[in-house]
Amino acid sequence: MPEPEKNKIIVSVIVPCRNEERFIGRCLDSIVAQDFPKDKMEIIVVDGYSEDGTKKIIEQYIKSYPLIKLLDNPKKITPAALNIGISQAQGEIIMKMDAHSTYQKDFISKCVKYLKDYNADNVGGAVIATPQENTFIAQAISFSLSHPFGVGDSYFRLGSIKPRQVDTVAFGCFKKEVFKKIGLFNENLARIEDIEFNSRLRKAGGKILLMPDIVAYYYPKSTLSGFFKHNFEDGIWVTYSLKFSRFAFSIFSWRHLAPFFFVLGLLGSFVLSFFLFQAKILFILIWGSYLLLNLFFSLKISLKKGLKYLSVLPVAFVVRHVGYGLGSIWGLVKIWV
Repeated sequence: MPEPEKNKIIVSVIVPCRNEERFIGRCLDSIVAQDFPKDKMEIIVVDGYSEDGTKKIIEQYIKSYPLIKLLDNPKKITPAALNIGISQAQGEIIMKMDAHSTYQKDFISKCVKYLKDYNADNVGGAVIATPQENTFIAQAISFSLSHPFGVGDSYFRLGSIKPRQVDTVAFGCFKKEVFKKIGLFNENLARIEDIEFNSRLRKAGGKILLMPDIVAYYYPKSTLSGFFKHNFEDGIWVTYSLKFSRFAFSIFSWRHLAPFFFVLGLLGSFVLSFFLFQAKILFILIWGSYLLLNLFFSLKISLKKGLKYLSVLPVAFVVRHVGYGLGSIWGLVKIWV
């Protein structure tokens, strides 16, 4: 190999983080354990002024692994962190890896291989929801995020038996030239930057590929209150994004909008039921149909995972859907108020 190529960085891994002291260590452990050549990669951790011990943990890793770099993110939000990392990246391939997750040891090498073999612009894989804690509720929450009733047609959460083109993936592996072509991540959008970016990528003719043998593990909230708050905040950005573009709804699929229309119909029919008999019937139909579907899928999952989960899975689904839907309604209120 010619001398200039010997130490050439091929992959730049960007890890946005903020207040992740519980997870940043296991995340970095899984990245440095990758089977991709260490002299051909760099790990850029972009910290959003963490207020816990996250930064100290990263600094300890830097002492042992020189390929890790630490940058500050004054704006504290994920898209800003990604843009900072991209601006400093030396690699021809950019990988976004979440600090709240861990990765199988061939995650990077497979992403790079398929990016080239399929001539794709973005490659990702399955993200398996894994309980943070070995508790009854944490396990039920993970089950709710791994079933179509909970996540719709989100293939990166459900997995796939074959390679497929998708609308988005969780942790993207991009050709760096993509960012020169369509721009960086939108820093107006604190939560849905990946959905919006991948929407622009598809409109520009880019190909987003999900491969079934690429696997990461995501650790969702382990309490119902934390799970509700997370879904509520995600739901806000489905509608609040309209503040920045009247075409924002076009970047979402039906799975993002369904909770909004479900909760809006439920609340609207409930309020009108005090004045109209027809509205009372409509409320019963909406809520009753939802509960029947909820119980059906909860029972189906519980027959496989254990009947003990039947007492909490329906609640986890309600928290997921109602939290997300209420957040979407609040997103509209934020724009107007």
